[in-house]
Amino acid sequence: MKEFYADLHIHIGRTYRGRAVKITGSKTLTLARILEMASARKGLDMIGIIDCHSPEVIEEMMDMIERGELKELKEGGLRFQDTTLIPGSEIEIYDQYCHGPIHVLAYFPTLKLMKQFSTWMSQYMKNIHLSSQRLYCDGRTLQQKVQELGGLFIPAHVFTPFKSLFGKGVLRSLTEVFDPQLIDAIELGLSSDTDMVSHIKELQAYTFVSNSDAHSLGKLAREYQKLRLEEANFTELKMALHEQEGRAVIANYGLNPLLGKYHQTVCAKCGEQLSNEATVCTVCGSTQIIKGVSTRIHELSEDFLKERDRPPYIHQVPLDFIPGIGPKMMERLIEAFGTEMNILHNVTIEELERIVPHKIAHLIDLARTGQLAIEVGGGGVYGKIQTD
Repeated sequence: MKEFYADLHIHIGRTYRGRAVKITGSKTLTLARILEMASARKGLDMIGIIDCHSPEVIEEMMDMIERGELKELKEGGLRFQDTTLIPGSEIEIYDQYCHGPIHVLAYFPTLKLMKQFSTWMSQYMKNIHLSSQRLYCDGRTLQQKVQELGGLFIPAHVFTPFKSLFGKGVLRSLTEVFDPQLIDAIELGLSSDTDMVSHIKELQAYTFVSNSDAHSLGKLAREYQKLRLEEANFTELKMALHEQEGRAVIANYGLNPLLGKYHQTVCAKCGEQLSNEATVCTVCGSTQIIKGVSTRIHELSEDFLKERDRPPYIHQVPLDFIPGIGPKMMERLIEAFGTEMNILHNVTIEELERIVPHKIAHLIDLARTGQLAIEVGGGGVYGKIQTD
């Protein structure tokens, strides 16, 4: 068995001021740029791109296969240099059982199956060319189609206040919307970690994944997991999510939840951070409250004897979150040490000090061991690193 780093939630399409932008019009991300960044700079062994239902992305993958830049793997996935691409789709559902919209992730082993899924989805979507669009069918029907095509089904960033399973979608239980037997894993999201959700009983059955939800190249590997696999392919990934034959997620890496932009309950009008129980802002009197992830998790938690051992959840701060590391310094680090994964996991502080000032090297070391002081985030604003 070998160890592999994976980030399975990366966007090509994006939104701007609430309007969906066509994937072909995105100036920030392209499929080729993501693959190059993931392989050469980030050091990711496996990535999931969740706009692969778009005909433009399917066409681009086909072109890359024809040029020999992508190679379809027998056990599922497509290989680009040192990185395996898992084709995926992020979908929004808001059926008659939902109390609010829910984002989910679906992944497929082959381009052929991804195309079949795209064709099926186009019957229930207004515009198949756009990213994360609403699917006009119920959640269980979607789950059944994903299973029929041999895919993986994972509810996305499940506690964020908007467009998530527990944030808005259900009152108490995922069974209100989904068939629990057809869920392959649960994606925690940037404002929570394993310890925080350890007392939500119905989640004990599932493996947790931590992904970046990246909308820009720099955010790749903001969160990720370490997998124990024989090889980096779809079949091995599926086995790991179900902990079969020694395959498993063996570590989750992510932001300290305090840095997450929805961790704390906040007044939507004035930005004041509020207590878990608050329904009215203590400063301005507004009732427009954005419930924090920590508050929602507290509501869902209960006392019971935990039965499942979890891999460690390692708090990290991505290099571009660290004060003082701009594009030029990032280039120096990458040129010296190869990839961000290598810098975060392997390079010693003494080696760092040969390339960057002592203060920056010290901050990197504190960041990768979870020891930085943090100003808590909430209401759509990320937390901040405190350096004084």
